[in-house]
Amino acid sequence: MSVNMFDILGPITVGPSSSHTAGAIRIGLACRMILGQDVKKAKVTFYGSFADTYRGHGTDKAVIGGLLGYNTDNVKVRDSLQLAQLHGMEYEIVTAEEPRFHPNTVRIEAQGADKSVSLRGVSVGGGAIRLVELNGFAIDAACLYDTLIVFHQDAPGTLAGMAQTLSGCGYNIGNLRLSRDRRDGNVITIIETDVPVDPKTVAALSQVHNVKGVVSIPKF
Repeated sequence: MSVNMFDILGPITVGPSSSHTAGAIRIGLACRMILGQDVKKAKVTFYGSFADTYRGHGTDKAVIGGLLGYNTDNVKVRDSLQLAQLHGMEYEIVTAEEPRFHPNTVRIEAQGADKSVSLRGVSVGGGAIRLVELNGFAIDAACLYDTLIVFHQDAPGTLAGMAQTLSGCGYNIGNLRLSRDRRDGNVITIIETDVPVDPKTVAALSQVHNVKGVVSIPKF
């Protein structure tokens, strides 16, 4: 088994904490990617340890920096609260208690020009994250691999069409998990691939019958 150096040391980050800063940046960045447009308004709710220490660890700056599109090594994260105002982003930071949640949990409710996203993510240490809830659906996406988030209708043949499209374009599915609200209802499917999926294939996947949208998140 090969081990990446960054699996041990964590990502290059503006600091001060891989879990409270780097992980938080990545959750904010993932939220922006899912939204697919500039964030105009955001409500950020911290739970557990995040709620207790977010000011000292700069977790608020980290999440807002991610929502602005900054990655873990971007020094602009340090000034993200001020930069958000310059970019016309309104934000609200609140705290809440939920003992069932992981102690490093953040919920982000983000609005763009014509779309909105509600995302709950946890920072599990060393900069690693898990996305655990999206628009009310329980999901499981660690973003350790190149990840596709597919929004689609629960209908016969839809998953087969998605798999056939990826296979026809030369991609192997490493893992697949889905969450649905009811039979014949809406589904969010998480697909992990061995290599990044090119934009042309993402567009082809979007054309599969009953698919409503596809988001590609490169591995963190």
